[in-house]
Amino acid sequence: MSILAIARRNWALRLSVVLNVCVLLYVCANIGSSGPWIEEPPTNWAAPLQPESYGAIDLVNGTQKGAASSSAASAVKDARTSGAAGPLRSKLLVTTTPNGAKVEALDKSEHNQTVRNGTTVARPVAMSLKEAISCNEKSTEPRRAQRGDYWVLYNYVPMSMAVRCWESVTYTTHADYTFLDNLEPLLERWRAPISIAMHAPGTDFPATLDAIRYSRNCGSPLVSQLVTFHVFFSSKHVPKAVPPSEQIVSDTYNCSLGPPWVNVSLSKMYKNDKKLLYPVNVGRNVARESAPTLYVFPSDIELYPSPNLPAKFLEMIRRRDQPALYKPNPKVFVLPIFEVDGKSLPPNNKTHLVQMLKAGTAIPFHKKLCSGCHNVPKSKEWQEATETEGLHVFHIGKRTGSFVHWEPIFIGTNNDPLYDERLSWEGKSDKMTQGYALCVLDYDFLILDNAFLVHRPGIKIFKKDPHRDLLTAKTNALIKKIIIPELKVLYGTRKGCAV
Repeated sequence: MSILAIARRNWALRLSVVLNVCVLLYVCANIGSSGPWIEEPPTNWAAPLQPESYGAIDLVNGTQKGAASSSAASAVKDARTSGAAGPLRSKLLVTTTPNGAKVEALDKSEHNQTVRNGTTVARPVAMSLKEAISCNEKSTEPRRAQRGDYWVLYNYVPMSMAVRCWESVTYTTHADYTFLDNLEPLLERWRAPISIAMHAPGTDFPATLDAIRYSRNCGSPLVSQLVTFHVFFSSKHVPKAVPPSEQIVSDTYNCSLGPPWVNVSLSKMYKNDKKLLYPVNVGRNVARESAPTLYVFPSDIELYPSPNLPAKFLEMIRRRDQPALYKPNPKVFVLPIFEVDGKSLPPNNKTHLVQMLKAGTAIPFHKKLCSGCHNVPKSKEWQEATETEGLHVFHIGKRTGSFVHWEPIFIGTNNDPLYDERLSWEGKSDKMTQGYALCVLDYDFLILDNAFLVHRPGIKIFKKDPHRDLLTAKTNALIKKIIIPELKVLYGTRKGCAV
């Protein structure tokens, strides 16, 4: 063998020895640092991420906050393990602790995990709002469709601001045109999308269009930016003409004429002249199903929320740091409701509200009409609890026991049961059948701590109405003989649930 060949073989042997030593040192170093082969989460696991939007809208510039970061959020989301079925659902994995016990823990794509004394602990990871809310975008294009006995002009006058399904919460409501004076005070507190279904049969239709034109052209710019108007009417009471959506959007209005709802003779309205019932639940469902966002807040236009609610609610959802959010039951988020006297302004925070309750200038909603309908579980404790920053779940309520006739108003989604469209406002009990379905489905009613609703100033008192009493009796018979048997077939039964 030549001297050159021998030299090459020696160099190869030396190089092999060096590489083997390096590999051995690397393995030893990893064994020494990783303990029982369970990855320790980063030390900054609880550090909050900056929100992308929180549903906040920059109304000065007419833009949405956080839009520039959407591409980065998409990249983060794509890098994660997919599979969440909803905004508050996480995948469960079965893991084994060092002592051999098998436990369920949240998927590490949703939570970091660590082991403490042989027990797996799942801890929430801060994330972006887009990651926390899994949803699909919905078309906001105008369209016409039949809904039972009604024609509906969906998105007839759409809002000008584009909002993605995860960016905000939509207040959904219903009205005839005489109630549109509530839009501006409502928007001043809500400052997020509103979806409103307008009942406009016959000659009430042109008056409704004038009220929409006035609201968009003569009042707050928030109306055209954030309010989408849907219009509906019975097929037996179709108006003489229906202008195209584009025309109403571009129309101007002579603001010197004043609001069309002022000095209206209610008896001369088409609806009242023809003795039509107000199809409250058709309006509720149209507005709710047409909302552009996943989270919706079905409410009545005269109920004003505490300020900045959408942003606070979405931040709570983004944080995902409360055990109530991870319970397997379906859930909705309830706001206690109050009335204030006619000389008072709605309070802007819980502290002020509690002061008004103690002074007697505010009372729980419908206390003098139907106190059991809106009596919130732990209401006394809620009022005694000191106001804090942000929003949290105060208590998990159920619609059973002394709250079996509770009519909560809540933030939910379109996965929740709809309202029965056979029921009218005049016949009362229009939300009771939905409440029964929620009870049978074992919904958790998550009562929020620092948020509330206040009815338009003026405390309601009981007034005898023989005609409405007759309609109420007919409605109760309809519910008992027809609707409840249907609900039992569709949803089943559960002990303690009733209409």
